[in-house]
Amino acid sequence: MIRFNLATTLSGLLFLMGASLSTATPSQDEAKQTIKAFANDLKTTLVTTMKSQGPVAAINVCNVSAPAIAQQHSNGAYVISRTALKIRNPQNQASSWQKEILKEFEQRLAEGEKIDSLDKVEERDDGWYYIKAIGTGKPCLTCHGNELNPAVKTKLTELYPNDQATGFKQGDLRGAFIVKYQH
Repeated sequence: MIRFNLATTLSGLLFLMGASLSTATPSQDEAKQTIKAFANDLKTTLVTTMKSQGPVAAINVCNVSAPAIAQQHSNGAYVISRTALKIRNPQNQASSWQKEILKEFEQRLAEGEKIDSLDKVEERDDGWYYIKAIGTGKPCLTCHGNELNPAVKTKLTELYPNDQATGFKQGDLRGAFIVKYQH
């Protein structure tokens, strides 16, 4: 007859729990791939809409389609979102700790670091986060630059009366993608 003592049983359980937890550990590479896929789909949708229907129609992509595209790239474990220091959509408001990371990104960019290298992992009580900078590209300037088409400006004012997300130059920090891994 085989006898197990309490210490052996507990050790075995703790080992198994550790093994199962390690398989659920978030992967920075997976988070990067999630952001890459989301950013590619969003940019493709924006550019296609801008070319086929014009910039005013492209505003609706960010207003309506971007959250849906983010949802498509989220899964049971990961949730993807966007935020910025200068927001357009109030639903994308950065938390205080996210603002600190965005300010850190701005500082690193000012010190010469490339926008593509600006990222950070943040472990919080409510989850594990991967934050990746969004650079302002040439297509972004149509709706986020200094000089906006009057029709674009009118549509932005209609949808976002408290819009802060203009005045950017190519290469500026536009905001950040955030992948949250739920505990």
